[in-house]
Amino acid sequence: MERAEEIMHGSLLSFNNTEQKKEPEMTDRYYSISADLTAEKFATANRNHWYVENKLHWHLDVVMNKDDCKIRRGNAAELFSGIRKIAINILTKDKILKAGARCKM
Repeated sequence: MERAEEIMHGSLLSFNNTEQKKEPEMTDRYYSISADLTAEKFATANRNHWYVENKLHWHLDVVMNKDDCKIRRGNAAELFSGIRKIAINILTKDKILKAGARCKM
């Protein structure tokens, strides 16, 4: 257990979560990190993580319905994951039709 305590540093990040037509509320999020980061570097790493989540994974979840995928046999799920990412890249780079990725499909 001592080794785990040496590796993991607990951090707490509190921020205001604003939604339309609601009062801002304080929320707490807990993170386990293995690096000794300053508050600024930690905030940058956190924003970078959510940037990737919102940019790529949102497209995969919403446009490609990735969460509803039932592919489980062999390495087919991994192959289809790559195909989905290629398709998202093609749809994103296409500038001929000015529409969202869902409409381009």
